[in-house]
Amino acid sequence: LSEVRTYPQITALINRIDWISGFANEVAFIRAIENLMGIEPTPRAQMIRLILTELTRISNHRIFASTNPRELGAATPLMYAMREREHIMDVIESVTGGRFHPNFNRVGGVKPAAGGGKTQKKVSLDLPAGFYAAVENAMDRAEYSCDEFDELITGNEMIQVRTKGVGVLSYEDAISFGVSGPNARASGVEFDLRKQETGLLPYDDLDFDMVVTYNGDSFDSYLVRMREIRESIKIVRQAINNVPSGPLQAKVPRVIKVPKGATYVRAENPKGEMGYYVVSEGGRIPYRVKVRSASFSNISVMPWLLKGVIVPDMLAIMGSLDFVLGDVDR
Repeated sequence: LSEVRTYPQITALINRIDWISGFANEVAFIRAIENLMGIEPTPRAQMIRLILTELTRISNHRIFASTNPRELGAATPLMYAMREREHIMDVIESVTGGRFHPNFNRVGGVKPAAGGGKTQKKVSLDLPAGFYAAVENAMDRAEYSCDEFDELITGNEMIQVRTKGVGVLSYEDAISFGVSGPNARASGVEFDLRKQETGLLPYDDLDFDMVVTYNGDSFDSYLVRMREIRESIKIVRQAINNVPSGPLQAKVPRVIKVPKGATYVRAENPKGEMGYYVVSEGGRIPYRVKVRSASFSNISVMPWLLKGVIVPDMLAIMGSLDFVLGDVDR
């Protein structure tokens, strides 16, 4: 589908690959185009991208915290998680105009805030009024809800019995199968592209910790995600206080034509490594686009994790991988 569309049109497709993490899907692809064109996005746009990516990460992990316990018989966390997720989605919608499919990134930066058309362009070319206060409020609620989830899920005896020691993924197998993201870090793999490759977004300007555990079971898979929510809250709070002034978009040609070349750009998406290999023969349409999606790679280990387990444990193991089918069957 991407190979018969112009580069700007493709963002509308890729934010549907992992529809829970729509905004985050766009960033690496846009950066690939910018690399090929030799365009450097504006610092302001980069920090806005970072903030929205981390809000998307919190939203994604909230979905995990709602569905995974539900599959194990705990229904209450679903209500709490979806309630808190709505506050995050409201903030994302206020900027991008969309909740699931924002289509917000542009080559060289981001598009004007929601509602900015030809007549409103000069007054709406920035974040919406009240954005910083809304983000701070959403982060306060998210932090409080982390404490609620520690009571509801982390310390829940039923959850612990159903997940501890279940679906253990060893360090060696995580590496061998190309597992990435929270699932790999739950197995002791100390790899986070936000730390290892800081050129994509300005994470090196912010202070946060890589969350790593070493048991590799379904419980640790949950635990890493819950701790990552706290780290994302820390990142967002720092970022909103360090958004630089300046334009939202660098100077780019009116018609996007990418010179001949090839590049691979990857990002630390909420579910793991999301990468795009883009080949251009010159012109408005890519010659080839290869997508490396997190879910597709992560579930490759499933036949080995499920071998010999009882049926109830299958739910805990499959749920702990946190995959979305759009990310698997592209």
